[in-house]
Amino acid sequence: MKALIAAIALTGLMPVVQAQDTTGIAISNVPDNNTVQVAFRKLNKKDLLGGISVVDVSPQMTQNYMNYSLENMESWASGFNGNSMWGMGSYLLVIDGVPRDATNVLPTEIEQISFLKGVNAVALYGSRAAKGVVYITTKRGKAGNQRIDVRANGGINVPKAYPAYLGSAEYMTLYNEARRNDGLTELYSPETIYQYASGKNKYRYPNVDYYSDEYLKKFFSRYDVTAEISGGNNKARYYTNIGYQASGSLLNFGEARQNGKSDRLNLRGNVDVNLSDYISCNVDAGAIFYTGRGVNTDYWGSAATLRPYRFAPLIPLDRIEGDDEASNVLVKNSNHIIDGKYLLGGTQLDQTNPFAAIYAGGNNRYVSRQFLFNTGVNADLKNLLKGLTFRATFAVDYNTSYNLAYNNNYAVYAPTWNTYSGKDLISSLTQYGQDATSGVQNVSNSWYRQTIAATGQFNYLNTIRDKHHLSAVLLVNGFQQSESAVYHRTGNANLGLQLGYNFKNTYYVDFSSAMIHSAKLPEGNRNAFSPTVSLGWRISNAPFLRAISAIDDLRLTASAGVLHTDLDIASYYLYEGVYTTQGSWFGWKDGTGVQATESRRGANPGMRFPKREEISIGLDGSFFHQLIKLEGNFFVNKITGNIIQPDVLYPSYFTTGFPSSSFIPYINYNDDKRVGADFSISFHNKLREVSYTIGLVGSYYKTTATKRAELYADNYQYRQGKPLDAIWGLQSQGFFRDADDIKNSPAQAFGQVKPGDIKYKDQNGDGIIDARDEVYLGRAGWAGSPLTLGLNLSAKWRNFSFFALGVGRFGAYGMKNSSWFWVDGEDKYSAVVRDRWTPETAQTAKYPRLTTFASDNNFRNSDFWLYKTDRIDLAKVQISYDMSSLLGRKKVLKEMGVYVSGFNLLTVSAERKTMEMNVASAPQTRLYNLGIKGLF
Repeated sequence: MKALIAAIALTGLMPVVQAQDTTGIAISNVPDNNTVQVAFRKLNKKDLLGGISVVDVSPQMTQNYMNYSLENMESWASGFNGNSMWGMGSYLLVIDGVPRDATNVLPTEIEQISFLKGVNAVALYGSRAAKGVVYITTKRGKAGNQRIDVRANGGINVPKAYPAYLGSAEYMTLYNEARRNDGLTELYSPETIYQYASGKNKYRYPNVDYYSDEYLKKFFSRYDVTAEISGGNNKARYYTNIGYQASGSLLNFGEARQNGKSDRLNLRGNVDVNLSDYISCNVDAGAIFYTGRGVNTDYWGSAATLRPYRFAPLIPLDRIEGDDEASNVLVKNSNHIIDGKYLLGGTQLDQTNPFAAIYAGGNNRYVSRQFLFNTGVNADLKNLLKGLTFRATFAVDYNTSYNLAYNNNYAVYAPTWNTYSGKDLISSLTQYGQDATSGVQNVSNSWYRQTIAATGQFNYLNTIRDKHHLSAVLLVNGFQQSESAVYHRTGNANLGLQLGYNFKNTYYVDFSSAMIHSAKLPEGNRNAFSPTVSLGWRISNAPFLRAISAIDDLRLTASAGVLHTDLDIASYYLYEGVYTTQGSWFGWKDGTGVQATESRRGANPGMRFPKREEISIGLDGSFFHQLIKLEGNFFVNKITGNIIQPDVLYPSYFTTGFPSSSFIPYINYNDDKRVGADFSISFHNKLREVSYTIGLVGSYYKTTATKRAELYADNYQYRQGKPLDAIWGLQSQGFFRDADDIKNSPAQAFGQVKPGDIKYKDQNGDGIIDARDEVYLGRAGWAGSPLTLGLNLSAKWRNFSFFALGVGRFGAYGMKNSSWFWVDGEDKYSAVVRDRWTPETAQTAKYPRLTTFASDNNFRNSDFWLYKTDRIDLAKVQISYDMSSLLGRKKVLKEMGVYVSGFNLLTVSAERKTMEMNVASAPQTRLYNLGIKGLF
């Protein structure tokens, strides 16, 4: 087996992990829960200087099986809300030091995840890390006997909810009402509505429910299996992870039965070798093969738009009149007789439809291939200087994806029905389209991305007289990503310098900085220096606290710094002026027309880096002999000099409408501010035979647009001083009661209104309802809810363990603006229209009147559609049983356990139905899982 592992390693199928440690040349092969991977080095947890959270994933997996690398991390890592850190938006994610995607690695492969939030924590990574870094460290081999860990899971995904739509008869009834509201005659007769309501002939009077058991399963399966093989000695260690997972689909007819599945195969491994007493190296590689199978239509999108009466998906052959020779010829020549009993249904307007496409339109495969490789070498330079080491790394990743599809043409048939002696029969068929199966597989959506990353660093670590602890890092770091159809590569290059000192593990100072470079800025402004500093004081070592036995450890930290970044500069060459020789005017020269040269953008050779300026204070400690652990941070940061193209700062003659021309440049102007705090507190105890842990994690942040280039007639419309994720809209004042109410109200600029339409407040008193009446309504939570709380609970009794995890999100608002809520014209009617306004329901109505016209007045951002997104989710429950004691002493299988778990089990919210309902996409699901694990 060891020979097999070595062979696999040499073929390059082992993944990329660089567990770097400035303590020496040898890569640490024994995971230590007291060490944390930070920027380009590892530190002991007790020496972290704030702005860093860490989650040890590997030990957590014993009672908390996960299937996504960042699953519910907001319940473990303070300051991380699932979307961002400290509300700053997009962060840099690195896996073993290389910029990668979170989906590149599964939880079974992960040892630890570090969340680097503060300026001092991320400075060494340069420009692209200015909004935080998530560092995922994967597992490595350990010296010792060979170890084989196997885990298998099987589960079912059950939909939480489907959007409810009206049936054919109810739709027709309300559509008639909408026409009456518009002053039009009714379209559907009572007899027609009765026939659709009766359900006697679903082929002649269809009432298609896209979410019925006729087309969908009640659940779909998911399963995975993983094998981890590791071992080695002091000279060489190895680790290999081989995993396979597959997932099904809810669609249950036609091609979807065979082509609604996806599978993922991953191979990851690494080898650590001590070549000599002075040199060691690592070679890591990984490969991910993903295939998603599907059909050539958007079923869920069609389910949200196609009205239920339009056509019957299938036409029964036994309803065709026997003497209808023309129709029987069509049946005979059809390539698609479904189940030997049906033709594909359709109409002239529905010649392509999701049912026919799934039965006869072919299938497709989404193919993704990812290859990950990195290597590193370490050298101990103690012969030059005690404590001096060198490390270099190099990585190459290649991701590619494409679609393979069989795109078949098909015919659909529209029946003409007649009734003979009370029996409905098809008297004729009209064919639309032709059956044609080419057998040619088409390739489309080809995409690739290549990542190249490299670092070189000198590390210095030394202790003098057991009191003075010194550290230093001097590094060069860079990465570059090339992507198909993107002209300019995304890059990051910087020099980094870290200098650290602590006295008796009591007083700390750390200086971390970077000299960065960016091609997005003009020459002369492409380099910038980003300095940061952190200070720490272990208060528990102070004489006035040493006598307090309740305090195990207590430390105060403070950080400050300035990070220059090009992260929010949208594109390259924005500093250049842009001109076109394809102007709108023509001049004449020797009888030849010459087009004018026109300006599209002014130049700004003084464009500079935006800056993140920040101060933060942190406190962490443990109390009552590790019974309680506490960690918290308070931060204030500003991002200044964001780049915009501001019309209002320049004279009006700098732009013209026709011919289209502009001399306005992009400049550094907008400023943003964030103030917030995060905390983590855990309680560990044992009550008789039950040991338990309770953890509470939280983060809160407030954002402000502190500087904006804007000009409004009314002060209440200024975005400056409001949250960055502000929602703007009108304030509603109920519905118009009658014609007199409309006449006595301000004029509506958004189209004609009638009784039952939404009435708005005239904020500026100008007698017109228009965009100038929009006001601030609330925070949208684009970078995550303002307040995020996570609660985790674990308990163990004998061989049983229990785990539960909850997440709370508070303080943000959403807008009910999906097609399920905003219904007008020829839209499909959802259940929400049942609460519509009518003269009879004027006092209780919760929805505007129905109309067959466009309803621009009603369907626009306003507090009428606003709702709070506050929610508490029971995200996970797992019960585990350790069966190892049943195996006996002499055994090949050393450990064994089983567990059952549930994911996304419960949501508590006043708007639960809204938040659990997906419109025009696959539904949210609960996962019920059964797992088994063993150690060989």
